[in-house]
Amino acid sequence: MFINRLVFLFILFFSSFASADLNIQNWKTPNGTQVYFVENHSLPVVDVNIMFSAGSVRDSKETNGVASMTNHLMFSGSAGLSEQELMNSFADIGAQVGSNFNRDQSSFSLRTLSEEKSKAIQLFKVVLQKPNFDREILDREAKRYVANIAQAETMPEAIATKKFMKSIYGEHPYGLPSSGTIDSINRIKTANLKKFFKEFYVANQADIVIVGDVTKEEAETIANDLSSGLPVNKNIKVIPAVKQVKKQEIRISHPAKQAHLYYGVPIMKRNDPDFFPLYVGNHVLGGSGFGSRLTYEIREKKGLVYSVYSYFMPLSKKGPFEVALQTSKGQVDEAMGLIKTTIQDFIDKGPSESELQASKDNITGGFALRFGSNQKIMNYVSMMAFYNYPLDYLKTYTKKINAVTADQIKTAFKKRVDLNEFSTVIVGVDER
Repeated sequence: MFINRLVFLFILFFSSFASADLNIQNWKTPNGTQVYFVENHSLPVVDVNIMFSAGSVRDSKETNGVASMTNHLMFSGSAGLSEQELMNSFADIGAQVGSNFNRDQSSFSLRTLSEEKSKAIQLFKVVLQKPNFDREILDREAKRYVANIAQAETMPEAIATKKFMKSIYGEHPYGLPSSGTIDSINRIKTANLKKFFKEFYVANQADIVIVGDVTKEEAETIANDLSSGLPVNKNIKVIPAVKQVKKQEIRISHPAKQAHLYYGVPIMKRNDPDFFPLYVGNHVLGGSGFGSRLTYEIREKKGLVYSVYSYFMPLSKKGPFEVALQTSKGQVDEAMGLIKTTIQDFIDKGPSESELQASKDNITGGFALRFGSNQKIMNYVSMMAFYNYPLDYLKTYTKKINAVTADQIKTAFKKRVDLNEFSTVIVGVDER
């Protein structure tokens, strides 16, 4: 019966939604938690996601890794239930749980058959409100963290990513390794986790998304139940603004066969007024894979790389614009020169009309089909909830993409992208 339920639940992953025209309802619980709800009775499944402003941006140099470890240990026992007892309880009702962690947020998800939602929600509530933070489990997971970090520090891509984020963010928390360092992980005590939980896992800074086979009244009950037992912190720290740091060029020797190159600077945050021109423009520049300008200039014409890409990663504060590639060690400087000239040419001239239309078609084509499951809907609505996007964001998305002009892209890139501010990190070449 248990196995059958799990298989059934996996099959039901796919729902009948095939449109971005979702009826998203929004309200607040009595203690200040934002709730976003999409009702769908086509399948007997309920998905719940709760997000906290408790990502690695909440760490300091001294507490680096506490945010990640707090997230990691939330399913490791709660309210006296052991880790195994808790997982067995979810498994017995065919429910699936998970967690996610990044620089901005810590989140936890639940998927359950609607007939089992009451039991599942009560278990989920225990996880969210009464984590054990057991010392033995912390010691066990800290050893795993340390081993993973030690391994990552031998890998050129991981080294380059870490150095790049530090180079463009300086002392800002975005520049810290999201999982911590070996030294900082070894310093973590259970008291650190409990303090972090009390400060940042709070009702008035949480967002709950509910999608699936429940009524609004039932969704209100679920949200109130999950939110009511969380602490409230009206003095939560404000995330600091990202300050411009002096550009750097960092070269690190490594025995890897190829050099790993990262080039960029913080530019765009969530809800940025230039988001659509920058996003569509970057699709032309380096965000469309083998059809991009950077690919054409560096791969097709010169054969220096297999792939090269650029992307914007908007965060609560300015996230990075990044260009990355791998190339042979003797071709690094040539590839670097082509990156700069290609980007500068794009800044000066913008996209052609044919490039622009191709990018629009690529971005909007099949957009509605991206909502073909509860999970996909959950992901999009969760992003909207956490970053306070307007409720019609998905409805108007393709319209805003199609409205972008070549002049808007050119203006946005000239205003926001200055190569004189870009830092460079190259791993796999001789140090200078």
